[in-house]
Amino acid sequence: MHSKLQLHLERLTSEISHVQEKHLKPQHELVGSIVTQCGKQGEVFLIVVCTGNSRRSMMGAAMGNAAATFHGLKGIHFYSGGTQPSAFNIRSIKALTDIGFEIVETGEKAPKGLKGEENPCYKIRWGNDKSCSMVEFSKKYNDASNPQKGFIAIMVCDEADMECPSVAGASARISLPFADPKDFDGTPLESAKYAERRDDLGRFMLSTFQMVREELKKQGL
Repeated sequence: MHSKLQLHLERLTSEISHVQEKHLKPQHELVGSIVTQCGKQGEVFLIVVCTGNSRRSMMGAAMGNAAATFHGLKGIHFYSGGTQPSAFNIRSIKALTDIGFEIVETGEKAPKGLKGEENPCYKIRWGNDKSCSMVEFSKKYNDASNPQKGFIAIMVCDEADMECPSVAGASARISLPFADPKDFDGTPLESAKYAERRDDLGRFMLSTFQMVREELKKQGL
């Protein structure tokens, strides 16, 4: 893992007691689903879903992948998607690169967002190993580039949660809303709020995978 990112995740790990109380019940559901899938198939696929697939879902998937790597859980793979795709927001990109992710355009473009937004594809790396990278662009959660069945859907915004009371192909659906940093776009608090949401997601993921690792050890998996 990139050293700057490693240090940031170590700091967040010391703060995992700050996981919001409203997220504790869905966290236990998520841990149970991950452990069950690890036991059955050895690998777990998760799709983080928000409306535009530009902010919370992008940061959630990136922080999820990095947290799994941090805890040595190589069989866990995060993806992202939306209900009304737009584009990977530049503020989300900055929030992630600020802590050590490498994010560069691949030169390819995905279909434009629903409002005509340009939708570049990006390569995200969180380490030098080939497994520590993914290609991201804004897309519907059921896009062909995402898992189509047996995945865990994590709904990180209220709107997407309401729009999709069920997610076709998902083995589990977890309602896990986080506040939208978009509300602070163009204000003096913009950077701080994106960093706050990134770190909220990061603490949650690190805490979750610490619990997963402990449970897998108990079960001898």
